[in-house]
Amino acid sequence: MSLAATNDTKRFEDVEQRIVRRDFRSLYKEDLPTPSMVVDLDIFEKNLHTMADHCRKTGINLRGHVKVHKSPDIAKRQIALGSIGVTCATIAECELMAQSGIKGVLLTRQPASKNNIVRAIALAKREPTFATVVDDAQMAEWLQDAAAERGVKLRTAVDIYAGLTRHGSEAGKPALEIAKKVNSSKNLSLIGFMGYSGTASHTHGWNERTKKSLEDTAGLLETVALAKKAGLPVEIVTGGSTGTYNIDSGRNGMTELQAGSFVFMDTAYRKIGAKSDPSVYSDFGPALTVLTTVISKRHPQQCTIDAGNKALLRPTDEVKGRPEVKVENQGAEYGILTWEAGVRDYKLGDRVDLYPSNLDMSTNVYDRYYVVRGEQVVDVWPIMGRSGAAQR
Repeated sequence: MSLAATNDTKRFEDVEQRIVRRDFRSLYKEDLPTPSMVVDLDIFEKNLHTMADHCRKTGINLRGHVKVHKSPDIAKRQIALGSIGVTCATIAECELMAQSGIKGVLLTRQPASKNNIVRAIALAKREPTFATVVDDAQMAEWLQDAAAERGVKLRTAVDIYAGLTRHGSEAGKPALEIAKKVNSSKNLSLIGFMGYSGTASHTHGWNERTKKSLEDTAGLLETVALAKKAGLPVEIVTGGSTGTYNIDSGRNGMTELQAGSFVFMDTAYRKIGAKSDPSVYSDFGPALTVLTTVISKRHPQQCTIDAGNKALLRPTDEVKGRPEVKVENQGAEYGILTWEAGVRDYKLGDRVDLYPSNLDMSTNVYDRYYVVRGEQVVDVWPIMGRSGAAQR
């Protein structure tokens, strides 16, 4: 561990300068600061190809959610494999993706504040492929007025309740009336419908998950049928998740998936069980870890790591390669690993990889991904939207 012993102190001093120059020669995980996010490139690429192959075989499109990764580098890799765009939960994420050259951006919640309405219309002015959703006739009126003032045609889908009470119009005739209002608005262009069954995504067991997904999206299908009967345009029926990707394809009328977590996977998703394996969701591999360092080893059967509450450490995180080790919170900058007597010990300075419990939250507190093949760093991808309220 001694820097003097390595006779390479300058190598560690120059890590940041080398990253800025994108000179990754002889840069390894052991050189990195901790805690930091590390992407295993081989597993990550396999995950992307698995989803892309599935979409090609089933004829469904992927418009992957960026809330998981907040990275244009990842979005562009998905698009290169056939994705038709991205979905975002905030107007800031939409702006950041569009400014990075991503087309087909869909905002999956109503831009209800005056600030968000103005920004949504401005974004549609700059990027005509941008789209948003509404679940209320009042929202359609506000968007119509703002779009008319700027001379913009805003692509708009109607959001249908699909099990989550946080958003979505009542299915059937109420949603149909909103769709008619959008379609008759001069500056809005009805593109279809959205229904996100968030409660199904983490339902344990594939059969139960299938049942829940089909129940939750039944109203969406009813509304789509009514819209088509009424002669309304239905370009897209969008929704779905990593947990239901192989259920949504052809089973409930979806034309596109909003799945996002599959790129990395986390401990929460890994526990829900796969179609082929009820014990673990093995369709996609765990590609993301939080790299930490053992910073104190003064007590038996435990050690302290430098990832705590600020690093979004959770007791449900898992130690890579050490399922017998338990994770505990200990404060803002401290975490604890514990194990039973007789289990292999950790030493001061050891590096420990943790699988995070929730990708959305963990990603939100880091600034970059260090991308590795084995132990070697081969790239660094910035995580966008970390510079203030306007960028959230």
